[in-house]
Parts: sequence; structure tokens; C-alpha cells
Amino acid sequence: MQMADFPLPNPKVDEATIRNTSIGINFIDTYHRSGLYPIDLPSHLGLEGAAVVTSLGKGVKEFNLGDRVAYVGLPIGAYAEERNYPADGLVKIPESIPNDLAAASMLKGLTAWYLANKSYPIKNGDDVLIYAAAGGVGLFLSQWAKFLGARVIGIVSTSEKAELAQHNGCAEIINADDRQLVTKIKNLTEGKGVAAVYDSVGKETFYQSLNCLRPHGMMVSYGNATGAVDPFPVLELASRGSLFLTRPILSDFIQQRQDFVDAANELFTLITKKVIRVHLNTIMPLADVAEAHINLESRSTTGSTILKP
Repeated sequence: MQMADFPLPNPKVDEATIRNTSIGINFIDTYHRSGLYPIDLPSHLGLEGAAVVTSLGKGVKEFNLGDRVAYVGLPIGAYAEERNYPADGLVKIPESIPNDLAAASMLKGLTAWYLANKSYPIKNGDDVLIYAAAGGVGLFLSQWAKFLGARVIGIVSTSEKAELAQHNGCAEIINADDRQLVTKIKNLTEGKGVAAVYDSVGKETFYQSLNCLRPHGMMVSYGNATGAVDPFPVLELASRGSLFLTRPILSDFIQQRQDFVDAANELFTLITKKVIRVHLNTIMPLADVAEAHINLESRSTTGSTILKP
């Protein structure tokens, strides 16, 4: 990855030119870079950011010059000082939220929103299991799940991450390397298993996660930190109590603009009310993006990281 100068054309119809002030970095960016999720090359990277509107294309009526806005999703290209972006993919940032926090929240926070409310709608009293509970999405999801009334069991890799997870919604903590993990989950749930597993690890933990579920439980596989899950016989679901399995992505839940605006406003409201605390733990120059990717893939980070142009 290299910094390079490119001319920026005038915004097209229904586009706005935005000057990024803060750029979110996420594990999915490493998938795009590595080819796990193929993209056309050469390419920019990055799916979220906070910015200021600097120019408006024809047809844009919802925004004004100088508005603070946030965005998430396609088209790829957040790793930039300035860019053109479809106006219907922008939302205004409330006065109560700084740009840095907005940029650190869009992808991870809205991922937590759909995981907790759509993929498996968490109910009061549910036991749920969350992998990487001290990670970017994990911290949002643990807090959101607790807010909805769940008892959250978090999986982490270090004692430091365990402490962080416990302060952010997790009632119970299990180490990721614990060979008795499934047994401990069953013991914590009186032998039943959890209502839902939120697994961002992928290949290495897939069957372990299935084994942690109660009958009719929901397996939510939403990440591939150890690689994509291999094909498997669907009878594996039947043999464990008629389980459910989903592999969701954010874009399918915010395709309609009103759904996107409503989800973003729900997220911003919980942040403003301090129901959800945003852990912005790392701020790096955009020019150091390669180092930021190395840190992310080594699992040495907690919470959110943003890049500053």
C-alpha cells in the first residue's frame, strides 16, 4: 500500500465531495488487501469515515456545505484525504459526537446493531457467546447485548482483554485457548448451551461454536480471522438440536436509505446516552496504514483504530 496523488473530478449528480477528517480501519480491510474478499486492483481501501462536505453535485438537497457527515460501505476508498461519495450513503453526525468517534463507530457499531437486533434478535434473559469480546466489534456488541438484557459470555485471548471485556458488558469470560471451553459454556448454562454464538474467528472455531449452542440456537458466523469456514454437511446442524446458521453482512440490512439512517441514529443515540462507550484506542497517520494493518492482523489491538489524513 502506497500513498499517491490523484486528481479528484467534480462530484457527479447525487454525489457530494467530502474531506475526510477521520478514517476507520477494520479487519475487512485486510481481507480486501489479501484477496480473501477479491476486489479489482489497483484499488483504494477502506469502508468508513467521518468527513466535511466541501462540494455538492446536482440533485443533492439533504446536505449543505460544511456539514459533518459519516459513511460506511461501498464504494471502497475511505483511505483518502478527499473523495466523492453518493449522497444517499451519508448521514449527518450529531453535535454530541466528535468526528473521530463517528469514524470509529460506523462499521463496527452498525455491525453490532444488526447482529444484536436482526441476525439473532436478542431477548431479555438470553445467554449469548461473543468471540473477540475486547475487539472492535466485540466491545460494541457486548455492550449492546447487555443493554438488550442478555447475559454475555465473552471469549478473549489475554488477561488485559478479559478486564476490558468485563467492564464493557461481559458477565463471564473464557480464554480463547481454553480446551474446556465448550464444557464451561454448558456448565454456565445449566447444560443447555447459549441462545446465540457470534463468531468472528471463522475456520478454527466453527464446530466449537456449534457445540456451544442450545437446541434451536443460532450460529452467527460474521468473520474470518482464521480463514473462511470450510463447506460442511448440513446434517451437522440436525445432530446438535436443529440449529440455525446465518452468515450476514451489513449491506443487506441497510440497502434502503431510511433503514441506514434509522440504524445510524439508533447507534448515535446509544453513544450519546453513554449506553455504548466507544473505545478509540489507536490514532495513526494515514501514511502509516501498512503498520496499522500489521497491528490489526497480529491481534495486538483492542477497540477501534482510526487513521488521520
